[in-house]
Amino acid sequence: MRTTVEFDEDTARAVAELRRQRGIGVSEAVNELIRRGMLPGPLRAPFRQRTTRLGIRIDVSNVAEALETLEGSDAR
Repeated sequence: MRTTVEFDEDTARAVAELRRQRGIGVSEAVNELIRRGMLPGPLRAPFRQRTTRLGIRIDVSNVAEALETLEGSDAR
């Protein structure tokens, strides 16, 4: 496929650097960089919610009252 593409400065540098390192043409460098970008990234550690004991019990059946207890009446 033939098309015209305008590269941002950083991507143009990446293409030029890869071309210099490997001695390849623009199309081959762009295709390689695109393929690298399509690879799955490293797995992230699963999210863990950290909790802290507040020393109080909150009844969350009344949201307004729970927020007032946690944030104070001046929070509104």
